[in-house]
Amino acid sequence: MTTTPYEVAVRAEAELGEGPTWDAAAGRLLWIDILGCRVHTYDPATGRRTVRRTEQHVGAVKPRADGGLVLNLRDGVGLLDPDGDSHGGFRWLHHEPVPGRRANDAAVAPDGSLWAGTMRYDEAPGGGTLSRITGDGAVEVVLDDVAVSNGTGWSPDGRLMYYIDSPTRRVDVFDYADGRLSGRRTLAEVEDGAGFPDGLAVDADGCVWVALWQGAAVRRYTPEGRLDRVIELPVSLVTACAFGGAGLSDLYITTARTGLKEPPALAGSVFVVPGAGKGAAQPAFQG
Repeated sequence: MTTTPYEVAVRAEAELGEGPTWDAAAGRLLWIDILGCRVHTYDPATGRRTVRRTEQHVGAVKPRADGGLVLNLRDGVGLLDPDGDSHGGFRWLHHEPVPGRRANDAAVAPDGSLWAGTMRYDEAPGGGTLSRITGDGAVEVVLDDVAVSNGTGWSPDGRLMYYIDSPTRRVDVFDYADGRLSGRRTLAEVEDGAGFPDGLAVDADGCVWVALWQGAAVRRYTPEGRLDRVIELPVSLVTACAFGGAGLSDLYITTARTGLKEPPALAGSVFVVPGAGKGAAQPAFQG
């Protein structure tokens, strides 16, 4: 097992930085501040950054195939048109407000559908869901007994889906075919005292990188579930990770500062590990 050094990509004070996603068409990193109601972009080639405020808590942002963005919001899933990245151009694709519930992490499946997670603000067991949403707005609840729906991703061949419900401390794996899940089992379990698994990324070798909330680290597990690499960070609330940059070789990592009485100086920043590995290209939302 090896450790890997990091750099600071974006120095920020995000309350709950989350959901890094590489927008290949635009050559930029997308990320969010859930509780700060902000969608951020960062171009590592130029250093250019943008910030857009949302009207409610935002759990995830992903690029759309025809341009623009899809947002997993507190009250449902919305679309930003290509000319709406800076202002206007918003409409609901699926609107389903549930008192006491908000959106959380989301991912785009190999077929271009959005798999959007929710959770209750009080993190009550069974209060969250994982739903599959297609480009025409059709919604299917895939998992309905979730506490904190978090990291979701697919193996490079699209035959496996990895999933995290954070309080379980597990990274689970399903067989995946035609939008259907079966054969749920445990890939890896995070031991007590090491934090809670949060967001994840799957690389081109099928290894699963897992951010550890309250664990100050990102771990890599092999497809067999063996821990073989650790990235230690100077902040405890590590939320998610994604590959990006030229050749998808750089690992971007978001962090948070919410609830910390004396947050470290870099809490809420985005870190990067240059040359961490080889990421797998991610599909855009087909909607």
